[in-house]
Amino acid sequence: MTASSFPSATRQTLLQDAVKPGSLGGLQESSDGGASRGRAQAAVGQQPLKERRPWAHFVAGAAGGMAAATLTAPLDVLRTRLQSNFYQAHLTASRNARGIPHPSSMPFWRASILHIQETFQILFAIPKAEGARALFKGLGPNLVGVVPAKAIHFFIYDNSKTFFKSSFNNGQEGAVVTIPAAICAGIVTGTATNPIWVIKTRMQLDRAHAGNVIGNRRYNGVMDCIMKTLRQEGIAGMYRGLSASYLGISETTLQWVLYERGMRYLEARRAQIESSNNDWTAWDRAVVWGGPTFFGGASKLVATCATYPHEVVRTRLRQAPMEGGHLKYTGLMQCFNLVLKEEGVAALYGGLVSHVLRTVPSAAITYGTYHLVVSLLLSEK
Repeated sequence: MTASSFPSATRQTLLQDAVKPGSLGGLQESSDGGASRGRAQAAVGQQPLKERRPWAHFVAGAAGGMAAATLTAPLDVLRTRLQSNFYQAHLTASRNARGIPHPSSMPFWRASILHIQETFQILFAIPKAEGARALFKGLGPNLVGVVPAKAIHFFIYDNSKTFFKSSFNNGQEGAVVTIPAAICAGIVTGTATNPIWVIKTRMQLDRAHAGNVIGNRRYNGVMDCIMKTLRQEGIAGMYRGLSASYLGISETTLQWVLYERGMRYLEARRAQIESSNNDWTAWDRAVVWGGPTFFGGASKLVATCATYPHEVVRTRLRQAPMEGGHLKYTGLMQCFNLVLKEEGVAALYGGLVSHVLRTVPSAAITYGTYHLVVSLLLSEK
């Protein structure tokens, strides 16, 4: 969908609303609130925004999550497998057979190249060994998790930001507002959706070999996975990895801080164009429409690289028990220490390439879709 697909008046409204102060995306409210907004609308012939609709952020977040999860599903399967110690063991055996030393003993640049090579080898090997459907394994639980997770996250973040901004920062934006709002959104979302991620992770790791069955599948579907997890581990099994999820709030918070700065740049650019009384050029429209998408992806890239090890630990903690019901990883610090001891620092970055390849475009799609839907829901037609 492009800007030209909307009627002229609606397109003008959406172009302005996409980076309008007060819409989610971290843009600043003007100091004089509605009066300033009214003057700006009169100046550019905008139609007025409807009354504030908190639910719009819930719907837009769900739409963004659904689009991103579907388009990046194969990379999500690849990332989960590379983070798992099951597949790290297979990679180690393959390296030993070829006389390749462990990545921890290599220079960083060489280990990075090897990781990229192994990432693409596994990506192409999955459909050959298991069939093309394996690239979308766990998509159902993923959608069940991603859609409400993104809906809840954007809804809680936007309303928390409004609360902190009005209650503690005189209606102004800034890190003092962004950080606590992101933390609140991360805690609520992580707690509410953790059971879904546990099931999704276990389903993805329950490998089925096409034509070359090495072992029987542990789970015969999502419901079987849920029942066996509850029967063998109790309700606590559904919340394995929750501590690592909370640790991951640092990534979410950093992403929001960086994203908000980018969106404030877009707001400053919009204000400059309006004050000059010039018409919107094609480049101006491209920046407005592409800005949220670009900053969504860029902020995710920086935040992911800075905080990635928690992703590996979270995946390990969510793995199904070993044969006999023994849990190899029993807690956050125990998991960190054991991975470092047995596999080295490089293991804490296992699957980073595939994770970046998935999450950066996923974040870009999510935020781009989110802003488009919010603009449509909050704009008068």
